[in-house]
Amino acid sequence: MRVQYIRRRARLWRTSHVIARGDRRESIVCDDEDHQRFVSTLGEACGRTDFIVHAYVLLPNHYHIALETPEANLIDGMRWLQNTYTRRYNVRHKLWGHVFGGRYKALLIEDKDPAYLRCLIDYIHLNPVRAGLVERGGCLEDFPWSSLREYVMPPGRRSAWLSVERGMSVVGMPDNANGRRTP
Repeated sequence: MRVQYIRRRARLWRTSHVIARGDRRESIVCDDEDHQRFVSTLGEACGRTDFIVHAYVLLPNHYHIALETPEANLIDGMRWLQNTYTRRYNVRHKLWGHVFGGRYKALLIEDKDPAYLRCLIDYIHLNPVRAGLVERGGCLEDFPWSSLREYVMPPGRRSAWLSVERGMSVVGMPDNANGRRTP
C-alpha cells in the first residue's frame, strides 16, 4: 500500500507556467517596496506549499512563474499568494478591492520534454525586454524583479525558495562559476 501511495503522489508533481494580470490590466506594483513585497510573499507561499519555483518575473501589470507542485496544491497555494499579496498591497496603499484580474492562468508543462522548460525559462527571463523595461543593449541581469539575477549568483546568495538547478541543467550549464558566467 505504501509503494502505491508514493507512486501515485509522484505522478501528481506538475510543472506549470502561472500567469496573472492586474485587474483591468492595471499595475499590480507601484514601487520597489511593492515589488519586494510580492517577491517575499512568493517566497512565503513556497514555504507554506512546498512549491518549487524554477523562474519568475514580476512586471508592472503581471507576473510569470514556472513552478512545480509536489503536493498537488496549486489552487490553494495560488489562492494564498494572490489573496495575501492583495491584502498587503491594499493595506499599504489604503485601497480596497481586487489587485488581480480574476483567477491566475496555469498552463501545464510537459515534464518529459526538457526543451519546453528551457524555452519557458527563457521566455520568462526575456519578458522585461519584450515589455521595454530593459534598454536596447542593456544588461538583462540588471532587471531587479526576475529570477535571472539569482541564476548568475553563487548558490549561497540565492533565495532559499528558488530552485535554479533544473533550469541550469536544461541549458547544459553547471552551477559553478564558469557555468554562471555570462558571455
